[in-house]
Amino acid sequence: MLIMKGWSRSQHVAGLATIAAMLVAVVLDNSPAREWYDAVHHLPVSVRVGDFAIDKPLILWINEGLMVFFFLLIALELKREILEGQLSSPKAIATPGFAALGGMAAPALIYVAFNAGDPLAMRGWAIPTATDTVLALTVLTLLGGRVPASLKVFLTALAIFDDLGAILVVALFYTERLATPSLVLAAFGIAALIGLNAFNVTRTAAYVVAGVFLWLAVLESGVHATLAGVVIGLAIPMKATQDGRRFSPLRDIEHQLYPWVALGVVPAFAFFNSGIVLSLSSASGLGSPSSLGIVLGLFGGKQLGIFGATWLAVRLGVAKRPEGASWRQLYGVALVAGIGFTMSLFIAGLAFADPAMFRDARLSVIVGSVLSAAAGTAVLLPAGRKRAKAAPRAAEPFP
Repeated sequence: MLIMKGWSRSQHVAGLATIAAMLVAVVLDNSPAREWYDAVHHLPVSVRVGDFAIDKPLILWINEGLMVFFFLLIALELKREILEGQLSSPKAIATPGFAALGGMAAPALIYVAFNAGDPLAMRGWAIPTATDTVLALTVLTLLGGRVPASLKVFLTALAIFDDLGAILVVALFYTERLATPSLVLAAFGIAALIGLNAFNVTRTAAYVVAGVFLWLAVLESGVHATLAGVVIGLAIPMKATQDGRRFSPLRDIEHQLYPWVALGVVPAFAFFNSGIVLSLSSASGLGSPSSLGIVLGLFGGKQLGIFGATWLAVRLGVAKRPEGASWRQLYGVALVAGIGFTMSLFIAGLAFADPAMFRDARLSVIVGSVLSAAAGTAVLLPAGRKRAKAAPRAAEPFP
């Protein structure tokens, strides 16, 4: 997930809130309160209007309802960056673009190498391809001035491509049986949103009404309901004029939405999806091919893909290294990008219907993410101290 510029304190708090929610979930699932935790997960929640009703357990309302706002925020940030931000020119996107491509391809290939031939396990190939930018940037924030600002910008831009890739993966590979009548209704919802944008409608209520209709249609269509958030976000106008005043509806909504998503939606998702029973049997699951593919994909594939693709692109002259950053620091950031919490858990829930496989996948995501965070910190701490003490000099060559 991407972070808006200038909100470093919110980034820090959001990352810590997500970590706290994850730890509370693990503690509850390994305490006498486990039955309560499980009961809350499966608490039936119904919404009924006349004869129309939606009956789902609370966990699905979290994953298919609240997470719509997460995807909505991603879409808003993607649109803003493409129109006038870090992705607004080919030159600006070259380095993070190559890095993101490598950072998604290498983990997927590592996972496939461990699980080829097992159709059930192969559904999880996309789990290690995601980066949790909230937590990754939290690590960089905690390191303070030891990490050049250019590398934080690099990681944020990389995450834009990463999120776009995750959206495409969910849409193309995790869509089940399609219901044609619901898809037709969804098309009407999309047309309504396009019409609101075309006529430069700026009232939030209009997009809320069309967005709720679209979400309901997508929910019943077989396409994952969270993708409705992407369509809604892309429909919000970037610029508008009202009563002679120029303003950005997209920026306004993004600014208002971010605290709720970062401090509410993502921690809630973490709380409801991180409960893991820690035992010898659960630890033994880390030796399965799918678990090894996830752990090594995040910890090994991310660093190999991001660093390798960036180095190759720089050597070929089609990209440049982030200004003021050494190769060692870039390698440290590639390691930190192996933190794949929120989106990795989200994809794991789509990939594995079997509770045992999902449990092992969750533990593997946490292990791979912790290893990546620890290794990245270990690399960046001494690298940052050396750069801070050294006098200004020419960029270091690749060792």
